[in-house]
Amino acid sequence: MIGKTNVCIYVIACLCLMLFGTAGAVSAPAESIESTISTILDTLKDPGLSAPAKKQERRDKIRALIKDRFDFEEMARRSLARHWKKRTDAEKKEFVSIFSELLEESYIGKIENYTDEKITYDKEVVRKGGKYAVVSTMIVTENVDIPIDYKVMLKTDKWWVYDIVIEGVSFVSTYRNQYNKIIMKQSYAKLIQKMKSKLEEVRSL
Repeated sequence: MIGKTNVCIYVIACLCLMLFGTAGAVSAPAESIESTISTILDTLKDPGLSAPAKKQERRDKIRALIKDRFDFEEMARRSLARHWKKRTDAEKKEFVSIFSELLEESYIGKIENYTDEKITYDKEVVRKGGKYAVVSTMIVTENVDIPIDYKVMLKTDKWWVYDIVIEGVSFVSTYRNQYNKIIMKQSYAKLIQKMKSKLEEVRSL
């Protein structure tokens, strides 16, 4: 539902989104990305996981990393914005479940198209008492350099991703605008219906 952005951008963006946080002492956000990115690349390039029969195993490993690095509830809350408070606890739980699985399935399909594009880590800005940070990176492709900022928050001694900004366009803001438009013009129930349909679509890829 986010639009037709170049697949390469999504591939690397999704890859980096999973790479915040390491075990033990809390690392700086940018250091966490650089120190763990090789793990994801190894998973993608592992010959033992490249066979068609290993597709589900490879995806399960990637999915586990996503669940451990994304604050889906925070992303869902920010995406639903003012409509979040109007939802019942059951509705919030359902929304987070659909939202998170939709992102997981969409990202995994794109991550698997990663083709060794170069990533540079330009800077990080920590703010609000050290609890929030923005990590600025660059995807260097053959034809263009693409700036990507990752917004993370420190919770339980780990940096959790709550938004990504590609060339100045925020994922959360984009979802927020789309969701608000559907709710206001149609209904919240219609939004859930559309999200479920989209989820079935990406599951089949």
